[in-house]
Amino acid sequence: MSELLEASRAMKKFYIETFGCQMNAHDSEKVVGTLVRQGYTQVDSPEQADLIFYNTCSIRDKAEQKVFSRLQQFKRDAGKGKVFAVLGCVAQQEGERIFERAPHVSLVAGSASYTKLPEMLVQLEAGNRRVTGLSLDTTETFDTPFTRRDNPHRAYITIIEGCDKSCAYCVVPFTRGPERSRTSESVMREARTLAEAGYSEVQLLGQNVNSYRDPSPAGWDFSQLLAGTGKIDGIRRVRFTTSHPRDFVKNIVDAIDACPALCNHVHLPVQSGSDAVLSRMQRLYSRDQYIRRIEWIKNSKRDIAITTDIIVGFPGESEADFNQTLRLAEEVEYDSMFIFKYSKRPNTSALQYEDHIPEEEKTRRLMVLQERQRTIQIRRNASYIGRTEEVLVEGYNLATDQWIGRTSQNKTLNFSDSTLPAPSNDNTLVGQYSDVLITRAGPNSLAGERSSPEAASLAVS
Repeated sequence: MSELLEASRAMKKFYIETFGCQMNAHDSEKVVGTLVRQGYTQVDSPEQADLIFYNTCSIRDKAEQKVFSRLQQFKRDAGKGKVFAVLGCVAQQEGERIFERAPHVSLVAGSASYTKLPEMLVQLEAGNRRVTGLSLDTTETFDTPFTRRDNPHRAYITIIEGCDKSCAYCVVPFTRGPERSRTSESVMREARTLAEAGYSEVQLLGQNVNSYRDPSPAGWDFSQLLAGTGKIDGIRRVRFTTSHPRDFVKNIVDAIDACPALCNHVHLPVQSGSDAVLSRMQRLYSRDQYIRRIEWIKNSKRDIAITTDIIVGFPGESEADFNQTLRLAEEVEYDSMFIFKYSKRPNTSALQYEDHIPEEEKTRRLMVLQERQRTIQIRRNASYIGRTEEVLVEGYNLATDQWIGRTSQNKTLNFSDSTLPAPSNDNTLVGQYSDVLITRAGPNSLAGERSSPEAASLAVS
């Protein structure tokens, strides 16, 4: 019987579409690795697939709507032998209600259940059309044994799952559960394995990454974990996301100062510049406390780029509150900003608020803040002209005849090199580190000329 199941799996083709953040992207890498290990073959379109997986995000209403739109779009194919699965946050949030809303879905599983995918696949192969994996009992969350990495040079490492905060707008505590940290040795072991496989950049992931607390006797905090990762031979860059300001301590900046491998970039979501709105959001810090953390970063020995998230139109946000957010943007001068309109999310305390902002006013505030931030980014990026920055080369754009790289500050830098021909199989900079003289800047990227051809020899083995 097992041989028949294995042969049946080998015939199966799957397609996966991912919505949301880096955590979801890395979760999809785990899912793909597990499926391939079980004998499934990944294809590039749902039309080619026998199994269609949607790995979902429920942080914003728009992402959730997009998932159900996709399901409706391919509903006509449900009778043609295709199997549909909903994974991730929407799966955890909606649970078995998804079967009622989309009867052609056969599998609903949250992120804590991915280690059990092989057993769930067996149930699907046996003809079960209502398979669930919704437990938040996550002792095995971090130990998905097979991960297919999408990038040959940069890799994600999940160090903590879930969140113990209760932000009024956020579904993460409900969909991902409470905070659970990995042991420091487990993280170090994965990082060393990645370095030995040729990955030179790693990004430590968590819904609240800097609340990491090592459950082993070593007892490392997040700054120690950062420093330990940055000292591993072969790891040239270490990034991390996402930080909560309440748990962002000065030791993190001290670690960045002390360890060259830690990147010059901190993403520190503020969500609002108004104390009144921060209080209603239940963010657990004030504007002044947030600014104190910004001062730590700006007083660093390093030139650390600062990025953030902001929600406009939160219930009760007055024009004066919004103006305080505009002033905060000017005061901090963020290198980039992700701006969202507030949307009602199930299982969140913000639903009890009555003074919701009209949609058109949310849109107006979003556009005003976007334009203000665009001006700031033009000014910030222009300050890089004349500097030489190291980039990790990610690709080549034939249309512009330029290489594409990313700086330590996480800025996109497009550059040319007159000493090299167009890329070929024998001549490529992708995956290498190169010094680039910045000659031009726009609101969203930098441009320049490769200033040191010898730097191409710094290939990552």
